[in-house]
Amino acid sequence: MKRLGSRWWLIAVGGLALTACTVGPNYVRPAVELPVSYKESAGWKVAEPRDQINRGNWWEIFGIPELNALEQQVTVSNQNLRAAEASYRQAQAAVQATRAGYFPTLSANTTATRNRLPTSANKNSTSGDRLSDQYVLNFDARWEADVWGQVRRSVEASEASAQASAADLASIRLSLTATLAQNYFQLRALDAQKQLLEDTVAAYRKSLELTKNRYAVGVAAKVDVVQAQTQLESVQAQAITIRVQRAQLEHAIALLVGQPPEAFSLPPAPLVASVPVAPAGLPSDLLERRPDIAAAERRVAAANARIGVAVAAFFPTLTLSGAGGFQSTNFTQWLSSPNLFWAVGPALAQVIFDGGLREAQTKEARAAYDEQVALYRQAVLTGLQEVEDNLAALRYLEAAAIPQTAAVQSAQQSVALTTNQYKAGLVSYLNVALVQAAALNIERDAVILLNNRLAASVLLIKALGGGWTQQ
Repeated sequence: MKRLGSRWWLIAVGGLALTACTVGPNYVRPAVELPVSYKESAGWKVAEPRDQINRGNWWEIFGIPELNALEQQVTVSNQNLRAAEASYRQAQAAVQATRAGYFPTLSANTTATRNRLPTSANKNSTSGDRLSDQYVLNFDARWEADVWGQVRRSVEASEASAQASAADLASIRLSLTATLAQNYFQLRALDAQKQLLEDTVAAYRKSLELTKNRYAVGVAAKVDVVQAQTQLESVQAQAITIRVQRAQLEHAIALLVGQPPEAFSLPPAPLVASVPVAPAGLPSDLLERRPDIAAAERRVAAANARIGVAVAAFFPTLTLSGAGGFQSTNFTQWLSSPNLFWAVGPALAQVIFDGGLREAQTKEARAAYDEQVALYRQAVLTGLQEVEDNLAALRYLEAAAIPQTAAVQSAQQSVALTTNQYKAGLVSYLNVALVQAAALNIERDAVILLNNRLAASVLLIKALGGGWTQQ
């Protein structure tokens, strides 16, 4: 009976631990209002063939090997991406640290001391020995039962935070790869404009030579030569500005791929990319596809779990602790059974007064949850807006491409016709200068339009969460 009576509390502690509850609200993803379809997706259809695009390497849809190679360098060498990956590893380690709360802690220590007693304390000793030895080997164990789910809620919060960190990593990777694609297309657009300006400079030199020859024989006025000279120098200045912009973009790309600008260069090349057709899918897909929305939703889950941690502080804590070991004054008999000692027992603790600390912490946790819910819903709205914006941009820019192509052809014909009229003496050089300037602007607008379409396509991919599946 004594043996059973001395262990009743062990049965009670075990039963209490097994029937432990988890306080605080269980997580439910906040509701958001989503439209049935995108407003700007009317008229879009899925392109053929219906093959599946690699969602991870979404840039491969443009079919540019050089861009593919640069994007791979971003995923390996970009320092911002490495920092985000390190942050994710920190979050994973934090989960492991929080899970340690499930287990007891065990510690051990040993001491060996020699004491000398004063003579006055040893008056009755016949041997006169005033020295004594003390050997202690001690083990301590402590375990706090997670009766109210405080540890479980803490682990839940840590896991959700780690998942948010993983989504942040994906979001940063998507943002960096999208930025690289935009910079690459813009650089190639500048290459196309640079080539256009160089061709224009060559044509203007011929026009200048023509006006000088006509002036020399007296069939043209001096003003024609001045106009031709001014026109040539203006285009040469524009070409220099293009070189400055290209150099800056090249440096930006070097930074994205993790290289110093002086060690990186991209030779000029034509802009040959085509704009892919983008099926936008359903608005509800954004909740699963976009990493920034996923990160916001996981932070809501973490904030919800922290409410449970705060609520658990209102309840008592149950701790089971024990100690044991060996203690002796004789080293040779130190670890023998007669020198064994132990103690074990539970402890129940409850905070009676804290000046409103726990109540304030609970209010703080609930307010933090409300904040994360609002941020999550705002992230969803922002995602919807970005998809609509770029769907509209692609649709209207595609509609503009057809008349823009026709305008380029008409401008080139106008230059040829007006130049022939000038050679025949039917018009002044001012007419030639005007149509040449108009043709240059129209051709540059065509290049800029293509770049804008490619940029809108990249931004739509980013808005959709990285690539799409054609099905």
